[in-house]
Formats: sequence, structure tokens, C-alpha cells
Amino acid sequence: MSTTHSPRPLAQMALADLLDAFASNEPVPGGGSAAALAGALGASLLIMVAGLPRTKTGAPEEAADLAEASARLRPIRDSLLALVDEDSRAYTAVLQARRLPQETEAEKKRRYDAVDAAMREATRVPMDTMRGCQQALRGAMTVAESGNANAATDTGTAVQLLIAGVRSAGMNVDVNLRSVSDAAFAERTAAERRALTQDAEPDARRVLDHLDLRT
Repeated sequence: MSTTHSPRPLAQMALADLLDAFASNEPVPGGGSAAALAGALGASLLIMVAGLPRTKTGAPEEAADLAEASARLRPIRDSLLALVDEDSRAYTAVLQARRLPQETEAEKKRRYDAVDAAMREATRVPMDTMRGCQQALRGAMTVAESGNANAATDTGTAVQLLIAGVRSAGMNVDVNLRSVSDAAFAERTAAERRALTQDAEPDARRVLDHLDLRT
């Protein structure tokens, strides 16, 4: 079973091909890439609602607020889309590091260092996914408050996708930190991971409450 990441970027695949890639028995793309994709989809939906010609009441300030929210969301969406591929590359690097020879003490040391470095990178990527999703959630309330009321479920779906991205990426962070030797790095990362979740969850609840879409 090959573990070399496909030269064709996941983000450039047709949807059916991308789904087939996720469904394959290859190790990538996996859950981390799916978390980033969920976030990118959520941000895209917010951009769509923000760009609708009709706002909630038609007030000019609503259109201005939505345009500003859309401008902030676009680079977040683009970074989340890039993380779909970054996560797969990071996990491929972990697999390659684990397959390094370890017959001699020098080889063992080289392998240990390579695995440790790869695990740090494999932790950074889902952390970036969490950051992007959390930032997008901050803009969701503006979209909920000023966006077309007929698109409320689109905004609600966006929020559900974004919070799924936060939670799913957070799981990957937790698992990967177990294999990182740098205790200070692990502690800092775990603390930020908790803070991101603590910020994102209330943001999602507030938007869904505002839209009267809590389940």
C-alpha cells in the first residue's frame, strides 16, 4: 500500500474523485484533511450568505457589515482549503519517518528525531485548522444578524461544519501530542487547543440560538 501523497492536490480534485480518495484504503486523506474540508465548506457557506443581494432588512449598514465579514472570511476559507492537503502531507511524513531504519544507534537517533519533528508538524496542521474554524465562527454572528433570513439554515449548516472542524481537528491534536517529546511544546499546544475550543463552542451556540436552530 503506497503512502506517497498523490501529486494531484486534493483541493483540485473533482468532488467525486475527492470522495473516492477519502473512501480508499490509503492512509491519506484522513480525518485531519476531512476536518479542514469541513471548515472550508462552512466558511464558504458563510461567504455565500454574506454575498446574497438581499440582507435581513435591506439596511445599508447590513450590506456593509456583510461585505466586511465576507472579506475576512475569504482568506480563512482559502487557508482551510490548503490545510486539506497540508494534513495529508504531514501524516505522510510521519509514516515515512517511522519507516526509517533503526539497526544502529545512529539510525535509531536519526529515526527518533525524524519522527518527533514529523509529529510536531502533524500537530501544527490540525491546530491551524482549529484556528481557522474558530476565526470563521467569529464572523458567523455578523452573517446571522445581517444576512437574508431565508438563508438561516445555510448559516446554521456553516456553523455546524465549522464546529465539527474544531472538534475533529482537536481530536487529532490530542492524539498527536502523545508522541511529541518536547514537554513545553506539548503543554503550550494543549493549552491553546483548550482555549480555541472554549472560544468556538459558545460562538457556535450563540449563532444557532440567534437563528433559533439549536437541536
